[in-house]
Amino acid sequence: MLRVEDLSVSYGSVLALEGVNLEVSERGVLHGIIGPNGAGKSTLMDAITGRRKPTRGKVFVDGQDITARSVRWRRRLGMARSFQRTSIFPGLTVREQLELVASELGEPDLGEIIDAFELRGTLDQAADTIAYGDQRRVDIALAMIGKPSLMLLDEPAAGLSAAETESLFQHLQNLVRHRGVTALVVEHDVDAVFGFCDDVTALDLGRKIMTGKPAEVRSDPRVVSAYLGIAG
Repeated sequence: MLRVEDLSVSYGSVLALEGVNLEVSERGVLHGIIGPNGAGKSTLMDAITGRRKPTRGKVFVDGQDITARSVRWRRRLGMARSFQRTSIFPGLTVREQLELVASELGEPDLGEIIDAFELRGTLDQAADTIAYGDQRRVDIALAMIGKPSLMLLDEPAAGLSAAETESLFQHLQNLVRHRGVTALVVEHDVDAVFGFCDDVTALDLGRKIMTGKPAEVRSDPRVVSAYLGIAG
């Protein structure tokens, strides 16, 4: 589904990513990306989605080289993205913005998304008046509209309580499974990542440490030394 080959990204003289290789071959899976601040997680997401041009390497989706393609082209291909900060429309009700995006992208079953993220109770409220946890669910629901084949989520649980995070990841896991979406998730809540993701990739200082099943990554001495020892 997604293959990243020898991906490197520089910001001037700073090398943010160096020779990262990543492959996610299945649909309907959550793939977690972890690492300390400055590990290159968001840069990797930006390079995959076309917001940052690689200095070296290639990005393939379904075997097609999309490295030089625009952000808009990738969205039409079926790639969606959510960011650390919510990107909802504050002046619209939840219903209005969901229906607006659904009409634009031709979503055939908006009700399924609304129910999956438990948004019916907020539909007629302005988005900037609902609780922050509800706003995060709306943000991810917007990314899910249009049946994307590949979705990238940058810290979806930022600012949420432990209970809210668990609920969000449960909703996300269920919908990803049901819709056959491949989802990459950057997240600092390691309990959520190891509890809900099918596979996990650990980064540090722009390089990939390893990719494996959650238990393998969590117990790897390199990951513990680079991140888990300070992540709690």
